[in-house]
Amino acid sequence: MLRLTPVSNKLLNALPGADFEVIASQGSIVSLARGTVICETDDEVEHVFFPMNGMISLVIVMKNGKAIETATIGREGVFGAMSALGIHVSQVRAVVQHHLEALRIASPLFRKLAATRPAIIDMAVRYDQALLSQARVTAACNALHAVEARVCRWLLQTSDRAQSDTVDLTQEFLSEMLGVRRTSVTEVAGKLQERGLIRYTRGSIRLSDREGLKAMACECYDMLRERAPP
Repeated sequence: MLRLTPVSNKLLNALPGADFEVIASQGSIVSLARGTVICETDDEVEHVFFPMNGMISLVIVMKNGKAIETATIGREGVFGAMSALGIHVSQVRAVVQHHLEALRIASPLFRKLAATRPAIIDMAVRYDQALLSQARVTAACNALHAVEARVCRWLLQTSDRAQSDTVDLTQEFLSEMLGVRRTSVTEVAGKLQERGLIRYTRGSIRLSDREGLKAMACECYDMLRERAPP
């Protein structure tokens, strides 16, 4: 059975004890590498994931194959919880953005547990509203803010979720998440490194000056933190 730890999922921790115990006893802990697709657009949501650390990106994929991130889920949230209300099909691609450890439970079982436990239903609905709010802010950010500010926001946000100043990623992956050209990300990363804000090596970025990055990030970083579930 899952034990409460400092890196446990915050939504699970906030549930009444009996509800937490029943989910923990029926779920299992999984460890998934960066880049793992846990659900494709229009696929049935087979499992519910409660991240304990790491990060899941929710990505909209166009017909031409281009994609952009609309929201992210860390240990404050859950992927697939709306299956408790009978919503079986995903409208996004869910991909592991940073090495993920999560409690995973089969959707049919989660739905069965939720049917007699109002606190679980309430949790699913409230977090879905939080995700919608996050998606709206991200959409506005993508449309209105410069690439440099968005890169800074994204790095800070990912570092928070990873609980580390080192973020494992490639520039190609970052360009896809932000919906910009790789050359634009390369140029921004070079400038940030020259200013001593980050140290970039192949496949990894270390945040050297968080306050400097915050000063350059758009207002969406603070807005997303303020709107995140407690």
